[in-house]
Amino acid sequence: MTFALVRTRALDGLAAPEVTVEVHLANGMPSFTLVGLPDTEVREARDRVRAALLISQFEFPQRRITVNLAPADLPKEGGRFDLPIALGILAASRQIPARSLEGQEFCGELSLDGRLRGIRGALAAALAARRAGRALFLPQVNADEAILARGVTIQPADSLLTICAHLTGQTAIQPHTVPALPDAGTMENDALDLLDVRGQFLARRALEVAAAGAHSLLFYGPPGTGKSMLAKRLPGLLPPLDEDEALESAAVYSIVGGFDAKRWRMRPFRSPHHSASAAALIGGGSTPMPGEISLAHHGVLFLDELPEFDRRVLESMREPLEAGVVCVSRARQRAEFPARFQLVAAMNPCPCGYSGHPARACTCSPAQIASYHARLSGPMLDRIDLTIEVPPVSYSDLAGRPAGESSAAVRARVIQARERQISRQGVPNARLEAGQIEELCAPDAAGAALAEAAMHHLNFSARAYHRVLRVARTLADLGGDERPGAKHMAEAIQYRRRPGMAK
Repeated sequence: MTFALVRTRALDGLAAPEVTVEVHLANGMPSFTLVGLPDTEVREARDRVRAALLISQFEFPQRRITVNLAPADLPKEGGRFDLPIALGILAASRQIPARSLEGQEFCGELSLDGRLRGIRGALAAALAARRAGRALFLPQVNADEAILARGVTIQPADSLLTICAHLTGQTAIQPHTVPALPDAGTMENDALDLLDVRGQFLARRALEVAAAGAHSLLFYGPPGTGKSMLAKRLPGLLPPLDEDEALESAAVYSIVGGFDAKRWRMRPFRSPHHSASAAALIGGGSTPMPGEISLAHHGVLFLDELPEFDRRVLESMREPLEAGVVCVSRARQRAEFPARFQLVAAMNPCPCGYSGHPARACTCSPAQIASYHARLSGPMLDRIDLTIEVPPVSYSDLAGRPAGESSAAVRARVIQARERQISRQGVPNARLEAGQIEELCAPDAAGAALAEAAMHHLNFSARAYHRVLRVARTLADLGGDERPGAKHMAEAIQYRRRPGMAK
């Protein structure tokens, strides 16, 4: 046989579309032609494959070799096609049986000595192979990640020779088994504890509310008051990821370089520097890759020093905050990445940080303070559910014994509140749609009167009003109440205070 066909997977966002590697050997001057829209890394496979076959003691055919990566209109990138190309050449030259390649898929980058290197997107490829009902051969280093797909046969190998020995019936490769994964107790023990935070009872309460309803949150106050400490303790209050959420989160990490199975079901926490570009935060590149908002999918995105971020970068987050997805479009490719993250941000009240400080004088002029606050647009602030001032901590709070609750105690209440929300509407309160808000968040008569007064006196937008209702619904869930009342509405309205508002 001078023709062979091998199935593999490309990467297209979080999808792993099937690619058929067709290899044909013909008479004529020896050559190696690779077609099917390969990028530079894929075209370099010719040299890697040739060296790997020769060093592995296989014969490299001295014929006209044509390799077609179909479909031709799908961009191909990375070294993941090395292994299927090498196997196709071996099958077409009858060095391994072509029938052994049927019903199986292969992904892997070859080193010059025939060893297999890890690839990006192993989990996405495993999920696609499971849907197709085929076994997947890939590098040993990707096995723990790929097996998380469950229900798919993963055949890991460390070299081309190992796979060829399996295909020729000499030494069988044993299917990979699911590794030991952490449980919820381990996750709770690894998280930072709220007991480390002294004082700041209002901020701690807001953190609990944000965790219970998956609400976005902004802390503002002078330097050193505990804003970052509070934000970093939010993951320890959140429920563990369920199976589907964990798979989605792991799939995003898989395509940027691999997922650590030890972090299975743990909420991601991302904290990019304020110098991050729009592509780093939102995603981008000539080959679209996920950004920080997608890496924080089903977890927490913490933006410290919020006004120091480029305004255009912050404005580009407005749509993902609402929709939970981000689309990255390029001339030849469009990719969609999930971005259902929980935003937590922190900022100072002014450039020097001490506006309103009880003991230190602010050195900023009113114009400088106004300019500092103007870096955050109204539409962006409108999308933040809770805004909390974090004042300086008193000496008695700082030097005394911890007076607040531990993360474990708060987390128990958060989980109960989340369970109420999931059983009632299937999603956390922060993700309720407009129609659901009117049905599920409607306050009682006293609460409705308070909401009407707030709309008139505080000039709430429709979006702000709906966010107040969502927060009030969360407060009712934390208290075990059937519907929001006046006390819930009053507390939710207090959480709408913007930085710089008069007290």
